[in-house]
Parts: sequence; structure tokens; C-alpha cells
Amino acid sequence: MNGDRLVVHDVHRTFGTGETVVRALRGVSFEAGPGELVAVRGRSGSGKTSLLNVIGGLDRCDEGSVLLGERDVTAMSDAELLALRRGPVSYVFQSFGLVPVLTARENVGVPLRLRGYAAQERERRVARALADVGLEQHTGHRPDELSGGQQQRVALARALVADPQLLLADEPTGQLDSDTGRVVMTLIARLAKERTMTTVVTTHDPTVLSFADRVVEIVDGVART
Repeated sequence: MNGDRLVVHDVHRTFGTGETVVRALRGVSFEAGPGELVAVRGRSGSGKTSLLNVIGGLDRCDEGSVLLGERDVTAMSDAELLALRRGPVSYVFQSFGLVPVLTARENVGVPLRLRGYAAQERERRVARALADVGLEQHTGHRPDELSGGQQQRVALARALVADPQLLLADEPTGQLDSDTGRVVMTLIARLAKERTMTTVVTTHDPTVLSFADRVVEIVDGVART
């Protein structure tokens, strides 16, 4: 599987008007290639999450463009963006986002159910994804039976199960202690290389930065490389 090259060019995003206006992004540009892990660094409120939302089609920018391979994300319709988020682009969030009543196996299989995969292929992919993150022995556990690090690994397996070309991780170690965060980042960095997957991680955690091929710093909505 090969990732697609990500090209973010002169992206602007503003919220509100008049005295309440917030210029979250002010001309951000950077690129990330297949197999490359780019860390977007910045304080809370610097624009990191806004940038990730624009890249992944959860939000639209006011100016600029986001290209994923030959796809122009910023020109897509709502239906095309939905298809993008169910296929080529996957997310990992700080809050894990697991369904409490589902087992690890069932949580990981959710994206495949949404895409209509047959049961046999679904089970094969789920087993592979859980093995990739070292959770073969915990497939029947629900989130409240897992540690924080294990829950984040389930979330990572869920993001990987449909073989995305672009992985977006928003503060993936934010709720983890430093040792567990290092384990999770080791996994993300290894899988990005093994799957030749373009990966963008937002963080203010210095531990995460040591795994990055390149760091983009966002200060008041402006990128510095």
C-alpha cells in the first residue's frame, strides 16, 4: 500500500467576525510524502487542530488548497468529503473515541461495516490491524477493561483497518503518561514506514517530536519549518 503526497498551500481559516474574529490559520504551507511522519507543533489554541480538520475535510478553509495525491480536498463536495474520510483518510483523536459497549474487535470493525465489507474480509482485516498494534489477546475486551494506552492502540487499529493513504493524529499522546505515549508513537512511526502511509501528528509533547521526520511549528496560525 502506498500513501499519497500531501500538499498544503497557503491555507487560511477565520472564525467569527468583527471584534470576535479569530484568525486560526494565516497562510500555512507544508508538504508530507508517503511514509513520512510530520509533526505539527504548537501551543493550545495555535491552530493545530483547525489545520488537521481542514486537511481531513472536517472543515473548509477560507483560502488556499489541500491536495492529497491528485485529489483537491478543498474543492470536494460534502459527499466526496464523507467518502474521503471513510477511505483514504483516517483519524486518531486524543479522546480515543471508542464505542463503550463494543469490544476491541467490534470497534475496529466499525469503518469496514460502514463501507460494506463482507464479514470474512472484515474479520481478516480486523485481526491484522489488532495484531499490528499488539492487541491480539484483547480482542474481546471493552474499552473500560483496557488501559489508556491499550484504548489508544485500539483507536489506532481502527484508523488503520481500511488501509488509509493519510493518517491524521490529533494529540494522540495527550491523555497518556510519557512511557505509554512513547509506545503509541513508536507504533505510529513504525506503521507509517511499513505501510508507506503519509502521517501528520499534532502535538505539544516533546516526546512526539523525536519520532518525526520533520516538524512544522504553528505560532498564532502561522507555520514555521
